[in-house]
Amino acid sequence: MRRPALYSSSSSPPRGDASEAQAPTEPAPPGTPVRARFFSLTSPRLLWSALALLALLLALSLSLALRPQPRKLTQADINAAVLKTLETTQLPSAVAKAYEAIRPSVVRVTGYGKSKNGKEEVEYGVGTGVVIVDKGIILTNLHVVQGAQTIKVVFSDGLETTAHISGAQPENDLAVLQAHKIPDDMIAATMRSTGDLAPGDHVLAVGYPFGIGPSASAGVISGLKRTFRSPEGKQDINNLIQFDAAANPGNSGGPLVTMDGEVVGIVTAILNPNQQRSFVGIAFAVPIENAASAVGLTPF
Repeated sequence: MRRPALYSSSSSPPRGDASEAQAPTEPAPPGTPVRARFFSLTSPRLLWSALALLALLLALSLSLALRPQPRKLTQADINAAVLKTLETTQLPSAVAKAYEAIRPSVVRVTGYGKSKNGKEEVEYGVGTGVVIVDKGIILTNLHVVQGAQTIKVVFSDGLETTAHISGAQPENDLAVLQAHKIPDDMIAATMRSTGDLAPGDHVLAVGYPFGIGPSASAGVISGLKRTFRSPEGKQDINNLIQFDAAANPGNSGGPLVTMDGEVVGIVTAILNPNQQRSFVGIAFAVPIENAASAVGLTPF
């Protein structure tokens, strides 16, 4: 038996005649979204917004183009600035800079012995030393510590400790000390070759003259390869640096440094024709090459 055809219900509106299909479009009902109507490509609002944005960009580019550019610095400007700084700023002198460079490495050296009754410890002599290795190795003069039963050194930060003689070079009146304690921030001096030294070069002697210090005295190199004979006439020391920076008892064993604060010699002796223990303008230092060899160092 033949089954009747089945049809589904259609949501399409029924077709009208041709006249109804060509009827003019009615205005959008109230439910139509506003966004669709506002951003239409032919909307006047969109055109005016685009024009306003272009005008803003044009004004911004013009303001950047018309802004005055910073003037490029010239060498004349730099020179003027440096000159102004030099005129208005008090710079430390070369001597002051040399002193600050060497000061952390300079130590006070004192020798002690027993009194005549053997019960008291008395001061044997005061001199100076310079740390040349940051493990507490110190150079000084042999005559400062020779015969002392106890040797004490005081570092620049105030630390006081005992030391012992670990080496000696009698022909140059040098002794090597090993401190038993050292500061945590121990700074060793920088040594410099004497190969290019010449009379007239500025030097600085730092030490403890008469136990006062550290004291600085500046001068120049007076001569090279000098010979000094001890006051007793028992020893000649050769190949010495002669200088005229003030040196007095207590300066012995201290560093003689350049204006860079680098050690070129160890202050050893002063010359006084009157046999007085005071400075008359002539002092001597052992070149650092000789002094370093007392420690077994070949620094250059």
